[in-house]
Amino acid sequence: MTTSDENPANSAPPASTPAPAPLAAEKPPISYDLFSQIDLRVATILEAREHPNANRLLVLKLQVGEIQKQIVAGIKAHYSPDSLVGTQIIIVNNLEPAMLRGEESHGMLLAASAGEQVVVLRPDQK
Repeated sequence: MTTSDENPANSAPPASTPAPAPLAAEKPPISYDLFSQIDLRVATILEAREHPNANRLLVLKLQVGEIQKQIVAGIKAHYSPDSLVGTQIIIVNNLEPAMLRGEESHGMLLAASAGEQVVVLRPDQK
């Protein structure tokens, strides 16, 4: 009779380098054709205010070419409304409208995160 220490099936696997942790909330790849349908535009923030019914959202009034539109963005913890007015940002211009806690949003700003920091993507301002 063998003990578990003698049975190779019960022994610990050999030590190996741990696999890198996957990025949080990785999404499946999309095709170039799908990506090419996204209409990215430069927009200027005309007004910014706190969302009246949400703790994390700001309501932004934008100028996109000749059109004015409103978007709702979850960046309140990282940006004050006053710091955004007059800033140019990159938006997804052709996103279907959505109601977010009673405010209509007609697009989405692009932002990236690194740990606790959230950075709104902006065009190169030379």
